[in-house]
Amino acid sequence: MKVMRKIIEIDEEKCDGCGQCVPACAEGAITVQDGKARLVAERYCDGLGACLGECPRDAIRIVEREAEDFDEEAVEAYLEEQEKHQPAAAACCPSQQVAVFEPGARFPSAEASGGDSALSHWPVQIHLVPPTAPFLKGADLLVTADCVPVAYGAFHRDFVQGKVVLMGCPKFDDVPAYLQKFTDIFKQAGIRSVTILSMEVPCCSALPGIVKKAMAAAGKNIPVEEVLIGRRGAILDRVQSAA
Repeated sequence: MKVMRKIIEIDEEKCDGCGQCVPACAEGAITVQDGKARLVAERYCDGLGACLGECPRDAIRIVEREAEDFDEEAVEAYLEEQEKHQPAAAACCPSQQVAVFEPGARFPSAEASGGDSALSHWPVQIHLVPPTAPFLKGADLLVTADCVPVAYGAFHRDFVQGKVVLMGCPKFDDVPAYLQKFTDIFKQAGIRSVTILSMEVPCCSALPGIVKKAMAAAGKNIPVEEVLIGRRGAILDRVQSAA
């Protein structure tokens, strides 16, 4: 039933899909689709606007219009369904909040760990990074399997400096979702180059294929370097392909 009430409105022109509004909505009424924050269903939005203060681009506002009435029972059922069927629902994770780090900034905890971090941004997990994240624009991309930073001791020194890192596991994660995410990134972000780090183990071999398939789906031809890392941390192979 539709009633006249307050509900959020998202300005797609302003929204950059950073997803910071998503965890602020306890009802799960907002998700990021196709690089934009979107209202899942009118009946899930209570119109209180807890998400407004989280948007860095002032893209969300409260309007009063005719809309489906807020349905608390429907929200509970929706959240239960999300929890059951979408364990990788990164959209509800505070770790999705996008951040760009000041180059050269040092922090006491990093110094205490015995080495500087070369990481320039957050998040790094493939599922958590929106294709419209500002740090992706014109970036040199480093796509790494989860196990590489553990096996290769000089990971930051040799690979992270000057690159935008995306990491994941082609064995345990959602490969079709990876393919779509990389396709969207290659379409939108103007990526300059891609370095792919994978382990010698067979389950890692899918990672370069995912990236290249996404590149083809996006209609892009970007220089790629593939680096194969051994389980004891040695570089076993290094192959470059020009655009």
